[in-house]
Amino acid sequence: MSARLLLMRHAETVWHRDNRYAGARSDPDLSEAGWRQVAALANAAPAEGVTAVVSSPLRRALRTARPAADALGLPVRVMSGLREVDFGALEGRTRAEADPALVRAFVADPVAHPFPGAEPPELAARRATAALREIGARHPEDTVLVVAHSTVLRLALCALLGLELGSYRRVFPRFENVAVTEVRLPAEPGLPAALLSLNRPVLGR
Repeated sequence: MSARLLLMRHAETVWHRDNRYAGARSDPDLSEAGWRQVAALANAAPAEGVTAVVSSPLRRALRTARPAADALGLPVRVMSGLREVDFGALEGRTRAEADPALVRAFVADPVAHPFPGAEPPELAARRATAALREIGARHPEDTVLVVAHSTVLRLALCALLGLELGSYRRVFPRFENVAVTEVRLPAEPGLPAALLSLNRPVLGR
């Protein structure tokens, strides 16, 4: 038995255009394009075969997940382990606004050189992976829509696939907003996940 997880980054926010870092302590509003993405997801969710919906507690994720859950007549289960990474000194800023030396070190190896005050990426990967494993154990034969965030999902995906955490930006350069990254996750915790699709548009988009 294996759970089918549809991992999804929340809809676009007003910080998207500037590529401003929105982590665990920032919660910008959705943009106009983001609200259109939310509506498209709500329309597409039934065709995706979703039988359960889980979300990060951050507002931008919940606003993405709830209309889809409402369309399906399902509750949204909120899991704190799916919240975005805290980016520390980069929180709410762009790279151009940060210390260039810190940016260079971060880009070279974001796990070995997170920004000052940031959540250690290993801990973020651990909590998100634990949350996804719990979802898989609870829904061993279901299709679960999991709405969360770009960095924490990429870290968790590396952990689930047995990839080096420090490679997450290179292996998964982008998690597109409201696109499906499909994973098959065995209920047995010792077995690796299978990646079936990356950044697939939701049906109907």
